[in-house]
Amino acid sequence: MPRPSATEYGAYYQTYLNYTSGKDYSILLQQYNDRIIDAWNAIPTEKINFAYAPDKWTIKQMLQHVIDTERIFAYRAVAIARKEPNPIPGFDENLYAKNATAAHRNWKEMIAEWKIVRQSTNMLFASFSEEDLKQKGTASEQPMSVNALGFIIFGHALHHLHVLKERYSI
Repeated sequence: MPRPSATEYGAYYQTYLNYTSGKDYSILLQQYNDRIIDAWNAIPTEKINFAYAPDKWTIKQMLQHVIDTERIFAYRAVAIARKEPNPIPGFDENLYAKNATAAHRNWKEMIAEWKIVRQSTNMLFASFSEEDLKQKGTASEQPMSVNALGFIIFGHALHHLHVLKERYSI
């Protein structure tokens, strides 16, 4: 599948697509998967509870957000691939972060979970046929294709690595 066109996703998601290059999920996987996992693995444990400003997420909360969001985006992909006729609702990332238990979680277990979630998403996308990737639906009141979700998933993770570098000095 080629890179998604602007008709395959809402304008909100362009930021995430801008973090990616390549023409299909297999290239994204080759270029970014290990880089994303390695970046989270490299964070010193003494920094995981750091937030760069009051009312901003700690690094642990950010990782929990990335894990949660990847699961949500993967669900959207499978629902659209299976031709779900109903719009898929959005989610409030701040509400999810507030109600998550990241502060009480073990960092190494979170990293292990992140690796498994990434592997699961990769296996899901490997299972999609060309026809599945072309499927379009509605998610968060925006048009969405399965193909675009593959790029968005990687772009979202890369976006948060960029935030870690810029705002958290990681």
